[in-house]
Amino acid sequence: MFTGIIEEVGTVLAVEHEQPGDGGEADVGSARMTIGGPGVLVDARPGCSIAVGGVCLTVVEHDGERFTADVMGETLRWTTLGGLAPGDPVNLERALRADGRLDGHVVQGHVDGVGEVVARTVHERWEVLEVSVPDELRPHLVRKGSVAVDGTSLTVSGLTDAGFEVSLIPTTLAETTLGRRAVGDRVNLETDVLAKYVAGLLGDRQAASWAASRRSPTPSRPCGPVARCSSSTTPTARTRATSCSPRRRPPPSGSRGRSGTRRATSAPR
Repeated sequence: MFTGIIEEVGTVLAVEHEQPGDGGEADVGSARMTIGGPGVLVDARPGCSIAVGGVCLTVVEHDGERFTADVMGETLRWTTLGGLAPGDPVNLERALRADGRLDGHVVQGHVDGVGEVVARTVHERWEVLEVSVPDELRPHLVRKGSVAVDGTSLTVSGLTDAGFEVSLIPTTLAETTLGRRAVGDRVNLETDVLAKYVAGLLGDRQAASWAASRRSPTPSRPCGPVARCSSSTTPTARTRATSCSPRRRPPPSGSRGRSGTRRATSAPR
């Protein structure tokens, strides 16, 4: 898990593409990338996770200055990593320690889709970036909510017809790759994980509700062994109404009556 607080802008040093298999046109093969980033390798070891442009990758080996990671075809297809070349800058972040500060928001490093920068507005002290999003990600975005763009934790400052807007402060512009993004550039997007779970739960409930409405009506259950049920049918509405009243039980021996006096009981002498 990550927080979206970029620690370093690294540089792609090499990309070795493996030959695709026999999976058809969708099979783009895999790749091994070498990335320079000494800042995130201070306490790194083989097997640890580093987010590269918002994509969680596993360190295969490193020498303290650079590290290599394997990138599967699924990742190459659905993120911007498939278009990286030597010399390209990438945002880098180490995985969050359990005792660390959550300065951004919960970022998994599992990219949901790729957006495109459609507008960039420069102000005196900040810039506004407008990003288009795939239609399936729109329900996960809310104003003042969180979104990760190329692994950078940002606040959605507004929703637009194309997607959303984010406001970039000078620190973000200087210390991440977003300061270099131009109109037409593609960026990795990860929506808030909480929004995804909520959307999934609501989707399941809606599907269950729809399925229940399609089932044939079931006969009404009896009212139970301690209730009397009476039914009446109105021929005009042709609806059946059922009323249930609890069956009265005799008071136990020795209990008080309505007057509050104890009822006499006989006992053998």
